[in-house]
Amino acid sequence: MGEWRDEFAEAGARARRALVREVVREAEADGETVDAAWLDAFADVPRHLFVPYYYVPGPGGYERLWSGDPEPERRDRWLSGAYEDTALATRVRDGELLSSASQPSLMALMLQALDVRDGDDVLEIGAGTGYHAALLCHRLGEEHVTTLDLDDEIVESARTHLAAAGYRPTVIVGDGARGCAERAPYDRIVATCAVPSVPYPWLAQCRPGALVLAPLSTGLLLLRVRDATHAEGRFLATSAYFVALRGAAGRAPYPEAAGDESFRFLWGLVGGTLDRREALSLWLRERRPERERFGVTVSGDRQWSWLDDPAGPYAWPLPDA
Repeated sequence: MGEWRDEFAEAGARARRALVREVVREAEADGETVDAAWLDAFADVPRHLFVPYYYVPGPGGYERLWSGDPEPERRDRWLSGAYEDTALATRVRDGELLSSASQPSLMALMLQALDVRDGDDVLEIGAGTGYHAALLCHRLGEEHVTTLDLDDEIVESARTHLAAAGYRPTVIVGDGARGCAERAPYDRIVATCAVPSVPYPWLAQCRPGALVLAPLSTGLLLLRVRDATHAEGRFLATSAYFVALRGAAGRAPYPEAAGDESFRFLWGLVGGTLDRREALSLWLRERRPERERFGVTVSGDRQWSWLDDPAGPYAWPLPDA
């Protein structure tokens, strides 16, 4: 690993500067800004160390690109792709995507939404390559970051990548739906895998006033935690597609691919309660509502999604957590 780290250091630095420009451009296109501290993290953390190989789709299936390819052109292609503002498939088995490195501009939006403060303790659900945890370490310090994953190989790989980049947060094997009680309490919890509902252990492991950010349906839900059984929040405006959480929470049901993107998001929230015709009628009647009009409330042993108002006429129960 040391050899290719040295070989690509200069080219990687140029690529990181280009990536930061792209992150800023994407944020501005959405009317958002990214805090300078996060831009510094993207400029300093070498993403290529976290994706020594990845897979790109092609007509014959997935093609593997890797840092040690004996062909210089393919190595250059690998490095260039490592810094593109796109998600990268990092684990594929029998044609199924098991793990991926998220799109950097989406990561920047999520990190910005977390609104972290100095001294905050963060739990990340889904270690992935370790890159997201490295960005958190850069901003907060490695002693404030815990990341976990259900898969031993993913955890060991993330730990190795983080160490290569100079970071040593707490990286453990565990069921993401159960959180990590031994490192609690947390000021922020962020999931990089989709969930069908909010796992209650997450709330129990938060300090009052903590934020939880998690993909649900095809959106990003940002909750403010009141206590162990109460939280409420809305979805961010952006779309988001993540690999589903594995473990006790089960697999997040993705909406069908056909149809308008905003309807697919609604269908992912209400598909267990309304039939498709009812959902479509609601969507049209409410003039194709965007994600930020939707939210989720957790209260006691109940949790539900809603449109516009948690106590309004449009509310749908989420699956048991």
